[in-house]
Amino acid sequence: MSWPNRSSAPTPRPGRRAALALGLVLLAAPLLAGCNFQPLYGSGGGRQSLNEVMKSIVIAPIPGRVGSRLRNELIFSTTGGGGANAPQYRLQIAVREDVTPILVQRTGDAEGQLYNLDANFKLFRISDGSVVLEGQSTSRAAYDKYEQIFANTRARLDAENRAARTVADAIRTRIAAFLSRRA
Repeated sequence: MSWPNRSSAPTPRPGRRAALALGLVLLAAPLLAGCNFQPLYGSGGGRQSLNEVMKSIVIAPIPGRVGSRLRNELIFSTTGGGGANAPQYRLQIAVREDVTPILVQRTGDAEGQLYNLDANFKLFRISDGSVVLEGQSTSRAAYDKYEQIFANTRARLDAENRAARTVADAIRTRIAAFLSRRA
């Protein structure tokens, strides 16, 4: 049995592929130029940057430990750890917490818990008091249930902190997307 001569098979030319790819990019460029795409945190023609607008949001106190954690996460993510600007918007958040047992054994003991955090928020314009954006964000964080009390407490606190961080990120992103069109 003889093997076919591989040297006689046509080989693709790398130069042709590169030229074809470049041609496709050049054809698509005019189509993408008119799509009015703007980066979320980019500054647009003379408009106030989104970072500066986000620093002008005053976040009202939220009751409870998880509410305080959520508020602190939002304050840090909107100001970047720096000072705030003159207030233009006020954010009010109402939270609801719940724990659901999961992984229930035949004896009725739960091996795990699911921490549920639901937050309803409203963004008010301070100048006229009107609601410019409202929405809801939800997070679920699972944790194991142990026999030691300290381990249970620590696991629950970690789940609460994870849920608060997730909700804060979701709210910040929705507000940033909304204000980027208005900034």
